[in-house]
Amino acid sequence: MQDIYIGDEGKGFPLVLIHGFLGSSKMWGPQIDFFKKNFRVITPDLPGFGKSTHIKSHDSILSLANLILDCLKDKQINKFSLLGHSMGGMIVQEMAKMEGNKIIKLICYSTGPMGEMPDRFETIEQSRNNLKKIGLEITARNITKTWFMLGEKAKYFDDCIQIGKDTSIEAADNALVAIKNWNGVNSLKLIKNETLIIWGDKDKSYNFKQIQILKNNILNSSLITFKGCAHNVHLEKPDEFNNSIKEFLNQ
Repeated sequence: MQDIYIGDEGKGFPLVLIHGFLGSSKMWGPQIDFFKKNFRVITPDLPGFGKSTHIKSHDSILSLANLILDCLKDKQINKFSLLGHSMGGMIVQEMAKMEGNKIIKLICYSTGPMGEMPDRFETIEQSRNNLKKIGLEITARNITKTWFMLGEKAKYFDDCIQIGKDTSIEAADNALVAIKNWNGVNSLKLIKNETLIIWGDKDKSYNFKQIQILKNNILNSSLITFKGCAHNVHLEKPDEFNNSIKEFLNQ
């Protein structure tokens, strides 16, 4: 099994946080600080990202889901709550379909049921072309700007840029291939877990139709919409975000 980096802080019931495209475990700073008081917070860096840049990257959402399940099994974590952001949300949907009996609560955050997102700020293929033409650093800056209402002036913008630059070009491109080739719409009804869907109403990656498909097809699901937030609600309104999740987990 690939020896990816996995953050592991705090004590209590495991809460696993899966980052998205151009992300890493560092994205979860405010969440780790908040949840580690009551939970064991598990934060993997996907292959090619963050502290796992030396690991060969994957070009399949399914293989990433299997990798995370294997890593948790290796850590002898058999029951856990699970949150996935953006591309990480696709990964957790696959994990729930495969081994949903292990997941006590599921959180699908700023994500959707298909990789080729209608009305995304640019197509996946455009992102891939930009990556090749203008390089990782400028591509990361352009994409990260769309994640925050305040763009480059957002509090955590510079942190996200640095995290994005830590990604390998190969991993970024493979992730885009994985996203483009993934579609989970037809198997959403296989997700039986109690699920919280979180969405910022100004998200430029996922429109409300995407969120509605999740809500209408995951039978035991509820939705929280954050007004005036874009793709990174957890860094735009961290206190509200954290408290909403804590309430859901404690129900």
